[in-house]
Amino acid sequence: MNRRRFLNTFFNLLKFSLAASVLPPRVQASLTDSQEPLHYRPLNGMRLRDMAYRKLHHGDGRFLNPLGIDHSGRLLQVLSWKLFHTNAFQADLADQRVIPVTVDWPAVRRNDGLSITYLKHASLLINDAGSRLLIDPVFSDIFWFIRDYTPFAFELNEMPAPDQVLLTHGHYDHLDTAALSQLPRGVHVISPLGYAGILDELGMSNRTELDWYHSYSDGDREIILLPCNHWTMRNPVVGPNRALWGSYIIRTASGPTVYVSGDTAFFDGFAQIGQEFDIDLAVINLGAYEPRWFMAQGHINPGKPSGHSSNSARNGWRSSTGARSSWATSRCICRRSTSGRRCARRGCWTASWIGSMATPYFSDGFPVLPAPGFHAKRK
Repeated sequence: MNRRRFLNTFFNLLKFSLAASVLPPRVQASLTDSQEPLHYRPLNGMRLRDMAYRKLHHGDGRFLNPLGIDHSGRLLQVLSWKLFHTNAFQADLADQRVIPVTVDWPAVRRNDGLSITYLKHASLLINDAGSRLLIDPVFSDIFWFIRDYTPFAFELNEMPAPDQVLLTHGHYDHLDTAALSQLPRGVHVISPLGYAGILDELGMSNRTELDWYHSYSDGDREIILLPCNHWTMRNPVVGPNRALWGSYIIRTASGPTVYVSGDTAFFDGFAQIGQEFDIDLAVINLGAYEPRWFMAQGHINPGKPSGHSSNSARNGWRSSTGARSSWATSRCICRRSTSGRRCARRGCWTASWIGSMATPYFSDGFPVLPAPGFHAKRK
């Protein structure tokens, strides 16, 4: 190996080592197994509430994921994949185009019932009887080296100010300090345990931290943090899971119950959630779901009900359908094309309301919301 080739190889290894530090700490051993293995720890009859009550997710100085399977220490396999394997989505990448996000904000402001506006990535604005809940706000590019393919085509001050901000976990594409710093300091922030330090630095002292199955109520609506099969990390030096992660049940003042999954892999507790809560709309994140051999440990894909997919997640739920979010708006580390028409055809952002709510059109068997900026309201 000549010097130039050695240096190129060395810096490639260094680059992908840094990139791999933000991947889930569980990486599946096999790169070639065509049959998707089990990527979660079966509950085997245990109730999610009992698991949370016994605090099985609390560890010594960090939180644990009792729903997932630990596959730590597989960095070399990730590097092998990044350096020596063909990108199956290479043909899609050239088709990506910038699609500015537009929102009919006057229509959002006029609605005095329940509506949900999809902003970008996993960011939602829920209008509930005049109060507004903003979930996982991201307003622009997160890292300078990851291009934003869905920039806002409006000024942020056109968006109605939120009354509450809900954070699902601490990964940078969900807890974006740049976005939070643009919100009013007095806004009420609801988060899982462990984010007081970050919020203190932002001057956001009006906040509520929740453990799994703990709830907050303002008298009109109830917000409950639920378990999900994920993890979190802000700093690879201190390691993962120094804070908690979760999904939300929102019992709205308008009446319907909304489930927001946040980032999650499949797990068999979805059936319990559907049986316990009468869910009218489920918003399920699907970002960064390929390749399945390691993304399956942290993200659901829009597959058929036979797999560990969003369709499987809502099997057995009383609600007849759900919404899939993360029409992800940048090219992610897994090299999957995550925005534009290609992604829409694959169902990366799909939704439907049940009962008397707005009905979307269908594509590839999935009800599809066209793009970020879509505004759905209850009839």
